[in-house]
Amino acid sequence: MASSLTCTGVIWALLSFLCAATSCVGFFMPYWLWGSQLGKPVSFGTFRRCSYPVHDESRQMMVMVEECGRYASFQGIPSAEWRICTVVTGLGCGLLLLVALTALMGCCVSELISRTVGRVAGGIQFLGGVAAARSVISPLPSSVGVKTADQSTDVGVTYPEFAAQLCVRLST
Repeated sequence: MASSLTCTGVIWALLSFLCAATSCVGFFMPYWLWGSQLGKPVSFGTFRRCSYPVHDESRQMMVMVEECGRYASFQGIPSAEWRICTVVTGLGCGLLLLVALTALMGCCVSELISRTVGRVAGGIQFLGGVAAARSVISPLPSSVGVKTADQSTDVGVTYPEFAAQLCVRLST
């Protein structure tokens, strides 16, 4: 098999793939923030959540659904910041994956990656990394304590424990 990459390029391709895969897994997992609500441990990410409150009509009270899942719609994501974070992080992960897979193909196909293509790929990879990292950091302080509407009953639910726990994590 011919390669269009040097030894350094092959190492770059492998590390790029590992980083892109890690970023994508982190994006899809709902464990960005941890806390507790109604005495139960809860966690959520940009578009997924685990253990969330719902209004039980028969008992007229809030109960915890102890399962992980996506929000019912894009508008169900708790705030505009989290929606922007979802889009920007997804785009960043997509760019990282695109460059990594192209680099891996360069390990197997001769004359696929030239010096110019390598530089452009590095720039795209840089933009993808910045997008993924920036969107993860920026929405947290302003949107953690926002009110969210339960998808089935539109009952407002706040996450004050997350805000307090986040402040402790950011200060250490």
